[in-house]
Amino acid sequence: MNSLRLVTVALILVLAGPAGSSAPAAAATSDLLPRDDLFGNPERTSATISPDGSRIAFLAPRDGVLNVWVAPVADLGSARQVTAEVQRPIREFFWSPDSARIFYLQDQGGDENYLLFSVGLDGARTELHTPFENTRVVVFATSPEVKDAILIGLNNRDPRFHDVWRLDLATGRLRFLHQNDGWAGFDFDRKLNRRLGTRPTPDGGFRIERFNEDGSTSPFIEVAPEDSLTTATAGFAGDGRTLYLIDSRGRDRAALAALDMESGQLQLIGEHPYADVNAAIVDPASGRMLAFGADYLQPEWQAIDPAARADIEFLNHNAGGAWALQSQSHDNRWWTIGVDRVTEPYSFYLYDRERRTLERLFTTRPALEGKSLAAMHPRRISSRDGLALVSYLSLPPGTDADGDGAPERPLPMVLYVHGGPWSRDSYGYNSVHQWLANRGYAVLSVNYRGSTGFGKSFLNAADGEFAGRMHEDLIDAVNWAVAAGVTTPEQVAIFGGSYGGYATLVGLTFTPESFACGVDIVGPSSLVTLIESFPEYWKPFLEATWYRRVGDPRTAAGRAALLARSPITRVDQIRRPLLVAQGANDPRVTRLESDQLVAAMKARGIPVTYVLYPDEGHGLARATNRLSFFAVAEGFLSKCLGGRFEPVGDDFRDASLQLLEGRQHVPGLPEILP
Repeated sequence: MNSLRLVTVALILVLAGPAGSSAPAAAATSDLLPRDDLFGNPERTSATISPDGSRIAFLAPRDGVLNVWVAPVADLGSARQVTAEVQRPIREFFWSPDSARIFYLQDQGGDENYLLFSVGLDGARTELHTPFENTRVVVFATSPEVKDAILIGLNNRDPRFHDVWRLDLATGRLRFLHQNDGWAGFDFDRKLNRRLGTRPTPDGGFRIERFNEDGSTSPFIEVAPEDSLTTATAGFAGDGRTLYLIDSRGRDRAALAALDMESGQLQLIGEHPYADVNAAIVDPASGRMLAFGADYLQPEWQAIDPAARADIEFLNHNAGGAWALQSQSHDNRWWTIGVDRVTEPYSFYLYDRERRTLERLFTTRPALEGKSLAAMHPRRISSRDGLALVSYLSLPPGTDADGDGAPERPLPMVLYVHGGPWSRDSYGYNSVHQWLANRGYAVLSVNYRGSTGFGKSFLNAADGEFAGRMHEDLIDAVNWAVAAGVTTPEQVAIFGGSYGGYATLVGLTFTPESFACGVDIVGPSSLVTLIESFPEYWKPFLEATWYRRVGDPRTAAGRAALLARSPITRVDQIRRPLLVAQGANDPRVTRLESDQLVAAMKARGIPVTYVLYPDEGHGLARATNRLSFFAVAEGFLSKCLGGRFEPVGDDFRDASLQLLEGRQHVPGLPEILP
């Protein structure tokens, strides 16, 4: 969990069967997809053009670890590895503005204390630019107009706040610029001048202030609590006078607006009738806004600037699926885009705006090309109080002859709950959906109230509703699936990670007869200990998120309300098989959340299986760990719901999995694990 969005991780392990009966899953109508093809490392991913347009950088594995590779645009086959990580994969990297280096962030064992590294294009020497302990680096700003420096934030002085530092690219030296005494964030213009700062307000909103030439500040924009998660700055235009905003003030759905910094005039420049604006394309050369994206049932792009209209129309008609901008050259001629066709693995393309051509660079998982993959069906499900819950249903290939999104007969179903909760599920290729559908299960993902992208009233409807109406939305979706003939009441499993793990625990403790089994992955068992253990650098955001929207453990009443909605207080209600999975170094949902739940279950004689990964944090980054977990997951689901499974094979090789409790409930594991 982070202050605004949480990572959802799908992890499962074998448990004893449920108390109720289960029907067999759909008969095999397609080949069994190997787990390694679904959850192992991608062959290549994240194609990113250099600012000068001459090279492509991408991630690819070496000895099982994702590293950065670089190649000329015209010859990806000559790519060379430039980074040399041997333990944890690189997941976030970017080019230096002068196209001479690759920067990347790396933590240790999933602790999320990211440090900043860089390496030249010859790969000869890796530099650590932030050699500090107990420090988390954030990248504040890079600019096409400043080739010799970037701005970063360091919280080594005060763990709550990130001071502003300038990194000189020629010398590698850091220069202190601004001390942060309570700001939640800053906005910089294209010359890397600090222009705005954001401060939380006691009521759960925030205030944006302008920095004056003498370093003082002036009030600029007030954002009320109800708009705090749907309003944000979106960068300056090249003239430094125009500020772009994603803005829900005075409206329900967040729109794209341009604010004149001198006159104060606010101009609406982009909106969607059903969804919040959630993305934008900016001209790197001018800073001008070109297009915006929104996502209701499926992602969409609309042009703003006439200069980009032909590009957006070309990509909308020729990409062959939902597309997303990955990177741009500084002259804006070259774009790399990702294309999602749902029933094919995600692919990356190079778009030449001058010639208007689209060239495929690579697909992320070529072993899945030509395989029978499941379609995804968007659905609008009504909650009991009338909200529209945008949801996504996947069915096993061969069970829906006419392609209408309804199986020929009811199937076992897995309710796959996203994390956050201030996040969302979206339409597109999804490895977990594909895996479960291939094994014979219907898969339903639900955007319960509090999910982002559907307007502020939908998001704010979740305030105070942990284990309340947020959970009722999930139950309503299951009831819809039963009524639609997708599944039966006895054949539904629930699993998810982070908030999805909490939802799993709520499902098994607050509605214990609703699910055949459950999997909690890095999910909180107590909302009190969860909030009290959040990292120090989350503190500036807590008023607008957790304290206001979930509960405040600093007061007696708030603490009591949080405990009343905590699964740890209802452990005696658990009647169905449960797996608990945890990364030992998770800074968001700490190990305490799983430890105390398992201890409470053991004290009551309730069976539980507890799996720990000592080298992971909030999810499984290492491919060997993912494979080990999904290998036993199939045994669990097959025992619970009757689906098919692939033998374990070598999927435990080099994994760090530790089975701390419940070995006796996992057939075969005593022979596999030490």
